[in-house]
Amino acid sequence: MRNIKRILALVVSISLVFALTACGKKDGASSDAGKLEQIKESGKLVLGTSADYPPFEFHKEINGKDEIVGFDIEIAKAMAKELGVELEIKDMKFDGLLAALSTGKVDIVIAGMNPTEDRKKAVDFSQIYYREVQSVVVRTESADLIKTLDDLKGKKVAVQKGTTMEAMAQQHMAESEIKGLGRVTDVVLELKNKKVEAVVMEKPVAKAYVAANPELMLTEIELSPEDTGFAVAVKKGNEDLVAKTNEILKSLTDQGKIDEFVADANKLMEEE
Repeated sequence: MRNIKRILALVVSISLVFALTACGKKDGASSDAGKLEQIKESGKLVLGTSADYPPFEFHKEINGKDEIVGFDIEIAKAMAKELGVELEIKDMKFDGLLAALSTGKVDIVIAGMNPTEDRKKAVDFSQIYYREVQSVVVRTESADLIKTLDDLKGKKVAVQKGTTMEAMAQQHMAESEIKGLGRVTDVVLELKNKKVEAVVMEKPVAKAYVAANPELMLTEIELSPEDTGFAVAVKKGNEDLVAKTNEILKSLTDQGKIDEFVADANKLMEEE
């Protein structure tokens, strides 16, 4: 009887070992899966963005409902469709996006972001999908006073904190007082309230705000960074997701979809 009990106990023990091993392999397979596979298994692609940057990403009331729309959002939708998953959008301050990516709160970041050398130390980037030009916006009353960068020496200039605009303003406007703020809307408000004399922002974005605010105007001052543009940010080590993102971006570019997204976003931005 004791031997039978011992044999039964041994059989049970062996069964438990196999069961635990099988579970371990199953869990391990899930944890070892590439990022692409994890996204497909979850059924959703989580996008991190800062929706205050028309026409790239901004809030718009559509059929009585607030939605996040724009050029970058269309790219994210195209990616989600290609992967066969739903798109989930997380809207946050621009300077918190890379931290959210690194901690796994979002899968990708598409937010008019430049792949600077400093950022590349923290995350990986896709190929460039759009190249930019930075413009300077002032109040219309300053039209005759601010025409060149020299005219901004000693004056306050607002930019969105943590962006390329901030870095470029600090580089090209060393003798100006640069003020960084969390959102573009705050930057524009500072200008309208006469707390700063000018703001620096992406040209399409600048045009959008000028069109909506007759008291503001676009100057002829432009800052064009060399060899830069917008790219999709991905957590370090997710090479499979970077490769797939590049494949999708190339396809969108070849089909003329990128230009189409820009045009559609501008039209949507200009609608009342």
